[in-house]
Amino acid sequence: MGYPQIEHHGAKDGVTGSCHQLDMNATTSLLVDCGLFQGDDASIPSGEGGSRLPIDFPLDTIKALVVTHVHIDHVGRIPYLLAAGFEGPILCSEASAKLLPIVLEDAFKLSFSRDQQRIERYIDIVESRLVALPYQHWFTLVDTDELNARIRLQRAGHIIGSAYVEIDLNYPQAGESKRIVFSGDLGAPHAPFLMPPQPPERADILVLESTYGDRLHEDRQTRRQRLEAVIEQALQDQGTVLIPAFSIGRTQELLYELEEIIHTRSVGASSLANMLPSETVPASVGASSPANSTTDRPPLPSEERAGVRETIPESGITSERVGLRSKETSLAISSDAEQPPLPQRERAGERGQKTAQNEGPLAENHSPDQSTTNWPELPIILDSPLASRFTAAYRELKPFWNQEARDRVQSGRRPLAFEQLITLDSHSDHQRIVNHLTQTARPAIVIAGGGMCSGGRIVNYLKAMLGDKRHNVLFVGYQAKGTPGHAIQTYGPKGGYVNLDGERFDIRAGISSIGGYSAHADQNGLVDFVTGMQQWPTEIRVVHGEQRAKETLDELLKARYADGNKKIELRL
Repeated sequence: MGYPQIEHHGAKDGVTGSCHQLDMNATTSLLVDCGLFQGDDASIPSGEGGSRLPIDFPLDTIKALVVTHVHIDHVGRIPYLLAAGFEGPILCSEASAKLLPIVLEDAFKLSFSRDQQRIERYIDIVESRLVALPYQHWFTLVDTDELNARIRLQRAGHIIGSAYVEIDLNYPQAGESKRIVFSGDLGAPHAPFLMPPQPPERADILVLESTYGDRLHEDRQTRRQRLEAVIEQALQDQGTVLIPAFSIGRTQELLYELEEIIHTRSVGASSLANMLPSETVPASVGASSPANSTTDRPPLPSEERAGVRETIPESGITSERVGLRSKETSLAISSDAEQPPLPQRERAGERGQKTAQNEGPLAENHSPDQSTTNWPELPIILDSPLASRFTAAYRELKPFWNQEARDRVQSGRRPLAFEQLITLDSHSDHQRIVNHLTQTARPAIVIAGGGMCSGGRIVNYLKAMLGDKRHNVLFVGYQAKGTPGHAIQTYGPKGGYVNLDGERFDIRAGISSIGGYSAHADQNGLVDFVTGMQQWPTEIRVVHGEQRAKETLDELLKARYADGNKKIELRL
């Protein structure tokens, strides 16, 4: 039987559970990612709900694990891999080596134990196995008379530290060689913080993700305008905007974009104020209307400014801003399995019927009135200890930021620690904020842990606020089938309900979705990754996508190969 061979242990028929084994010869293999299954993917097909957590493939030939990036659908089963007896090194980029222990600590707490001593022993084991590889440098895995194998990581532009993997295999005795590329998750161009991926020079075999294989993204400017417009419209209801958070990547991008909106609004208001005599400046410029004011309401519990420790007398809460205790994490596990969300929708009923008429124009033509919301005073609440830890780690990884982000810092701005940002640490503070916002309906934006609403702090907000039409839920990421987030996104606009922790909750809050906030390359990006190579692959395995996305990408790639008179073997 000829080598190399590839076995797919996950993400072959869905978008989660990425795990691929490259058999280099009969005795030597490499594992690429070992991710968690989520949503409907989490049950064994025809297995009556059986779990897919245990490692069900032999480990005897696996010499190393290479991690493309630290999202949970790519690394979440590493605790089970170690428990099954894997003792090899874990290879990843330098930035991923800093982030991975945080992810795996949370995964271990959720799956195995919350005993602090066990957790620390486990993390020590993980850190002792990590081999941090610089981008663009070859690393030798195997060097024998029969096989020479080396790998190289290249920037994937998905999240900080993300990489695609190039693997060179040489068989000296047979006089043959192959280059295999695993795409991991490829990023969209012009993403905050990140430099875009560059295609490899060549590949004989390419394992290619296809999450957005049937869709195109909005450009970055358009998506920021949509974010601003959707939040502006939602805040007209004089309630809270809830954003379920994926802790790594999406949360940091949202903070970056929100800081830009606030900065732009602040500069605009300041410029107008300087142009006019002070007595003629309208009260609405740079200040919210009475209905939406954030200054004529009681302050939020734990309302603190970046880097400042404050006690709010009326709440009795004292907590620290920006920089949480290193061992405190939430139970939410992040994921970035992506799929374009449903078109933006509103709740059923009178307001839903009214806004549905403007559903299309909202994205392109809505221009928010600056008098509607006082953005410079609007609280942005990050209620996810895990996301806060990653945000702190992002700040420490500035050398991996793109030039735009570094320039923003050089100009004196703090894209991940701006003045309006409030971070919550303790569970008691979280509960007080939920109660405070539920009772007062104070305008605020809450980014809370649990990206698919299946766990984490977002669930408590949803339980308290879904039944109140003043509040809104804004989805900016993929909601896997079988998760509460998917049910809310699908049935909420129709006046439906969702089950949370076994209890039914009617949905009266507004429901909106923005599809442009994807950390994945779209159809054009995926095709460009292939056709940008000097030597196109002769075999492509399309993985990590819904069936429609895979089939659409397959057809498009075949057409491009036909146009170029090139041969291709495509496998879905």
